[in-house]
Amino acid sequence: MLAELSIKNFAIIEALSLSFEKGLTVLTGETGAGKSIIIDAIQLLSGGRGSSEYVRFGENKAEIEGLFFVDGQHKAIKKLEELGIESSEGMIVLQRNISHTGKSVCRINNKLVTLGILREIGGTLIDIHGQHEHQDLMQSENHVTLLDEYGKTLIYPALQEYRKLYNKFNQLNKQRKHLSENEQKIAHRLDLIQYQLKEITEANLMNNEDEQLSEEKAKLSNFEKLFESIGSAYEALSQDNKGLDWVGHAMAFLDGVSELDGELQNIHEAITNSFYVLEDATSQLRDKLDHLEYNPSRLDEIEERLNEINMLKRKYGDSIESILEYAAGIEEEIETLSNREKHISELEKELKDTAAALQLEGKNLRAIRKKVADSLVEHIHAELKSLYMDKTTFAVQFTPLETNQANVNFSKNGIDQIEFFISTNPGEPLKPLTKTASGGELSRIMLALKTIFSNQQGITSIIFDEVDTGVSGRVAQAMAEKIQQLSITSQVFCITHLPQVAAIADSHLYISKEITNDNRTVTHVTKLSENEKVKEVARMISGVEMTKLTKQHAKELIKLASKNKSSS
Repeated sequence: MLAELSIKNFAIIEALSLSFEKGLTVLTGETGAGKSIIIDAIQLLSGGRGSSEYVRFGENKAEIEGLFFVDGQHKAIKKLEELGIESSEGMIVLQRNISHTGKSVCRINNKLVTLGILREIGGTLIDIHGQHEHQDLMQSENHVTLLDEYGKTLIYPALQEYRKLYNKFNQLNKQRKHLSENEQKIAHRLDLIQYQLKEITEANLMNNEDEQLSEEKAKLSNFEKLFESIGSAYEALSQDNKGLDWVGHAMAFLDGVSELDGELQNIHEAITNSFYVLEDATSQLRDKLDHLEYNPSRLDEIEERLNEINMLKRKYGDSIESILEYAAGIEEEIETLSNREKHISELEKELKDTAAALQLEGKNLRAIRKKVADSLVEHIHAELKSLYMDKTTFAVQFTPLETNQANVNFSKNGIDQIEFFISTNPGEPLKPLTKTASGGELSRIMLALKTIFSNQQGITSIIFDEVDTGVSGRVAQAMAEKIQQLSITSQVFCITHLPQVAAIADSHLYISKEITNDNRTVTHVTKLSENEKVKEVARMISGVEMTKLTKQHAKELIKLASKNKSSS
């Protein structure tokens, strides 16, 4: 559940700190008071799109922080463990700061994360349903996603296999298209890459050659310094009364007395070992001096070769390895383009085989989806019945995709167009949901879907932003009871204008705004007592004018809601 929410300098909210409880929390208030702004802040915590417009005028940044409590088996905890983010006692803190320039900084449990990770974790904790989701339901292309979400344990494995083949088919199609381009374009491409391969091949590159040449160049460029330093080091060790002689003397002095003292024996061994090590090093220095040779022409050769390598790097890659990889790639392409007809024939055969396999996978996916669709229809009918849509018939229609210009009759989602159909009156034929459902019907259908999905998703907090739009009377009461039932297993927040929903809430927050002395608008949130709740519900019933009768009606509504809750 979402236990604490802190908001600073966000839109018309200056500073707000809220504590939430389990069950159903409603947010009410006049239009424009800032109810949806609070939901916008929570949405940003779940990885929603940010904007500099959210930052309160005159401030540098907006700050939002939410504390969630989950059990140890919640998938958010498992995801955090995979990311190496610690969480103690099921506590998850999401933070989002948005600067006046629009830049976002995201943290989880005080660790910096990307917006993508915040969205991934937030998506397991918060599910926000607003009026705009009616628009999603009104777009038929989204219906397949809803069906797949409902039956994901059965559908997703089959969909994954289908998409593997679909991606392969697209790749093969792309290759065939490339090879089937006009002769002139192919000839130009072939001439270009043949020239490039010849240029790289004639350079006779070797891995790490540039590094070895640069090292040799450094030696030749600093020959005088090297020669003097090595010579001086050799003389310091080898000449009479120099390094080796004095170390030899020390070794000889201790040779006769080391057996008399155990500590001296260790020192004698160390000096002896050092002598032989220095003697070997002196020999190596002498060999180095004997082989040192200054060759100005070699330095010119190195410069020329490095220039050639650098020119190839600018054209074909940032290293010799990448240049050689590029050469291998165009060599393969040359072979393919030179034998174009043969490769086109092979590709067409492979395309045909892949299309046949894809069709089989598509039919398998269709069969699984139809089985899931039957279950979804049955489930939705049960939910709609409790929302006074018992005469409504809901169906999921599968229409095979038509063959397009490329002679293809499948998409990334399968071989069918999937669309929800509905008939709200007996005797009326089924028609597309997107063309026939009213606003109130869409609200109830979406609530039915949310009720079904919430039991499967394990979402910690569900937020409804005016989902009760377009309903009243007994339908409003039924929706209130349905939302309250959801709050038994998940924490639910609901922005509402319906007194039935407000009456059944476990916690009631009233949102208001005022103009301050410095002519700024500030939002306030007040947790209502029982008496204050009665007044607010009465206001929602009557509008502006409140009478004793509306107060009595409000009390009866709250009493009835309490009775319904205790019996559920």
